[in-house]
Amino acid sequence: MRKAQKEDKGACVRLVKEGLSPPRAAPDVHEDRVFVERAQIESADWFENVGSVGLSRLQMLGRLAQGIAHEINTPTQFIGDNTTFLRDSFAEAFGLIGQLMAHLLEIQGLGGPAGEAARRALDGMAETDLDYLGVEIPRAIHQSLEGVERISNIVSAMKNFSHPAADVKTLTDLHRAINTTILVSQNEWKYSATLSAEFDPNVPLVPCFPCEVSQVVLNLIVNAAHAIAASPARVAGGAFGKITVRTQLHPGEVEIAVADDGPGIPREIQQRIFEPFFTTKPVGKGTGQGLAIVHKIVIEHHGGWILFETGPDRGTTFRIFLPLPRPDSIH
Repeated sequence: MRKAQKEDKGACVRLVKEGLSPPRAAPDVHEDRVFVERAQIESADWFENVGSVGLSRLQMLGRLAQGIAHEINTPTQFIGDNTTFLRDSFAEAFGLIGQLMAHLLEIQGLGGPAGEAARRALDGMAETDLDYLGVEIPRAIHQSLEGVERISNIVSAMKNFSHPAADVKTLTDLHRAINTTILVSQNEWKYSATLSAEFDPNVPLVPCFPCEVSQVVLNLIVNAAHAIAASPARVAGGAFGKITVRTQLHPGEVEIAVADDGPGIPREIQQRIFEPFFTTKPVGKGTGQGLAIVHKIVIEHHGGWILFETGPDRGTTFRIFLPLPRPDSIH
């Protein structure tokens, strides 16, 4: 039996595999403690019949994203190479201009026709505002290279995120996978929230299906961003919310947590959020498959478990637990 969670005024909902459900205790007036078993959610093999269509679309979009990333990568590389060439060439050319101006000043000091010609040349160069160009051109080139680097990082993240799913579990660097997912999902959260990552340096490589785990983290981040964007504080004043992604090593398992400071999940729907096609979003905004897929991936595909904690005006934290192999099972 897993240790009990500390009590608070929010709700604590835990998803476990069949046979692992702890006995239900009668809830008190301060806290809901609801246990949701697998059978309560998967009563009609939805994932095999309909949910698989959703995953097939995700896989198709993944292949499409990988192709787009590949196509973007080539022009990005030569734009970066050409801009680097311009940066280095400008630095060299501007150095030569500085030497030329020094020589012209010497010639001007000698007087005579040559000195007069040197003066006119220096006046003409002054009219071009070389001091301004010497500052702004390198700055523009630097900003261009920063933009190219950002594109390259996004392309790399897209390629990693959309990598074909493996047939067997592989040892995975969760922190790298999560960072990739954060970058890929940036457009979903950057307009409504800040996002920070807090990684436990003791987390080892974890045997898992990396693309599926990335999909889990993506769904949770997107849900957190949408919850914050729809919160009264955000709607009323445009205030930014906060999303935190954490990892932590526990005995025999690794935790991935995604927390937000949104409005929380209403008590009356907490038992339904993992149901396929259940959504509180407007028509066309949500399919109701995101958390159902999270449930399937974590519990069925990885033998893990899920806990979420929520409360009015204090946000929601989804905690994903993935098992680690026992020492005696490693050969």
